[in-house]
Amino acid sequence: MAVERIPFNLSSLEGNELQFLKDSVSSGHNAAKGPYSVKVSELLQEALGAKEVLLTTSCTAALELSAMLLDIEPGDNVIVPSFAFVTTALAFTREGAELRFADIEADTLGLDPDSVENLIDDRTRAVVPIHYGGIAMAIAPLMVLCERMGVDVVEDNAHGLFGSAQGRPLGSLGRFSTLSFHETKNFSCGEGGALVINCEQDVSRAHTLYDKGTNRESFRNNHVDRYTWIDKGSSFGMSDLLAAYLLGQLEQRAVIMKKRKNLFDHYHSALFPLQERLGFRVPLVPQGHGLGYHMFYVLASNAKRRTAVLRELNESGIGATFHYQPLHHSTGAQPWTTRRFDCPTTDSVSSRIIRLPFFTSQNVSQAERVVEALIGAFERAV
Repeated sequence: MAVERIPFNLSSLEGNELQFLKDSVSSGHNAAKGPYSVKVSELLQEALGAKEVLLTTSCTAALELSAMLLDIEPGDNVIVPSFAFVTTALAFTREGAELRFADIEADTLGLDPDSVENLIDDRTRAVVPIHYGGIAMAIAPLMVLCERMGVDVVEDNAHGLFGSAQGRPLGSLGRFSTLSFHETKNFSCGEGGALVINCEQDVSRAHTLYDKGTNRESFRNNHVDRYTWIDKGSSFGMSDLLAAYLLGQLEQRAVIMKKRKNLFDHYHSALFPLQERLGFRVPLVPQGHGLGYHMFYVLASNAKRRTAVLRELNESGIGATFHYQPLHHSTGAQPWTTRRFDCPTTDSVSSRIIRLPFFTSQNVSQAERVVEALIGAFERAV
């Protein structure tokens, strides 16, 4: 009998996604800023305490929109973690920013404020932290540093929706934050994202850039009798069809987060006692932080063992995988940098990380099989 393959990720229906999608098809308004877009934006705005939330075609598009709002000038730089997805950096190069790559913390795998402090200067326009895996990085000292230097913070919160740090929602701390609703995320509509705007003075211009550089929002609100081109911009808006599907997911956020917490806790309780004997490390959870429960990973003791364990897991039908390759080594980054960067924790983590299957509909027997296979693979890896 063939052994069931456990995928790394699997999308699932959790609520009224299909009914809302059908309603949107029938509504006659399927483009951006339709009725379901409004409902999703209002839900997220309330949950995050934001001034405005604009739904976008992707988290990448939201990052690009934030970069446009920063009005980056020649000679400005933006600090991003080297352990990140390429578009975390790429969004800012499109506006001409020099890139500076910071290292990550060894405990949270999020941006290291000490590394940022060594890179920040009077031409730094923004710092872009990531809450890796939905675990908050050391955001408080980073905010103090950036406030002292007069530098904006743009949270890449693709992993951390409904997580928190010291009682505040992740994504509510920077001038802007961005969300992802890609198929691999906790809440998905296949492809999608959002820009979270936390400062009132950014709202009006954000709508202009979002509406292809026009004052269409003023027209919609009867402030002008026609709309026209007034600024730079692009077509960032999420289709209302996708927003309808997304609303069905977000309405079930308590159920989804509970399922993902149970899976995380199952992995953690099973693997935590075995770390020293088998030579790996599970995620560390800082006190006072609420997790986003986006993933579960282990860090092997060295790269050779990581390779051997990954190979065995995948050969046995377990869809485990690695993650980001260090951006400071990437060919694509070189035209946007003016110096060399030393990110030893990034280099180490990237070579040792194993992400385990983690999805909302994953059941206990699947989780137990993953744990059993992982333990056996580490026992055999030398």
